[in-house]
Amino acid sequence: MRDQITKRFLNGMDGLGQVAQLAGESIRSILARRWESSLVLYQLYFIGIKSLSVVLITGAFTGMVLAAQTYFQFHKVGMDTATLAVVSISMCSELGPVLSALMVAGRVGAAIAAELGTMKVTEQIDALRTLATHPVDYLVVPRLIATTVALPLLTVSSICVGIAAAYAVGVGLLGIDPAYAWHNMLHYTSVQDVGVGLIKSVIFGMIIALVGCYKGLNCPQGAEGVGKATTEAVVFASIAILISNFFLTLLLTRALTQK
Repeated sequence: MRDQITKRFLNGMDGLGQVAQLAGESIRSILARRWESSLVLYQLYFIGIKSLSVVLITGAFTGMVLAAQTYFQFHKVGMDTATLAVVSISMCSELGPVLSALMVAGRVGAAIAAELGTMKVTEQIDALRTLATHPVDYLVVPRLIATTVALPLLTVSSICVGIAAAYAVGVGLLGIDPAYAWHNMLHYTSVQDVGVGLIKSVIFGMIIALVGCYKGLNCPQGAEGVGKATTEAVVFASIAILISNFFLTLLLTRALTQK
């Protein structure tokens, strides 16, 4: 039992090191401008535009549920007008970036791993190398740039729609005074809350792209290997997002508060 735990721990550390190495190679490629803008634009369309509907629906219903639950508790102590402020702060700094990243990880992370895994199984990646094309430059970097750029934009859209939906539920269904609810939201929601959410979304986008590309490039042979790589990409990216969110919350909140 101890040997199995040690082996899994060492395999995990080895995989983490390989992901870090892939990130280093991608950064060097970006700085050297060895990537094609047309590939980045296509990935922006695939990752950003095609994920917009899922992210907006998630943000809207998250905002509505959070508004209803907050109102039911705050109504007991006569703090109805603070409902929208709680929704706004939660959506900007936590729920917006995290839920958007999880939805994108489920859709985009799986697609990246499946696409690159299929290319590896069918030896298309080896064919790229024979044509003097580095797989990192051609396959990884466009997806990394596109995900890092698209996820903050998707997060902002999710936050706006979530707050608007919460306002509609709070004012239209629950009878909260609109003027006081809007005033309290603007008063208690700070620029730091929005900044924390955007910084998180950038890091989450990098995690999704790197994990998906790593799993695809290291896919085992066969159709079963592609399925395994796809599943692991979604699971590992989601876990990495949740773990990093905790540490980012502590670090960013403390850093911005000290300023």
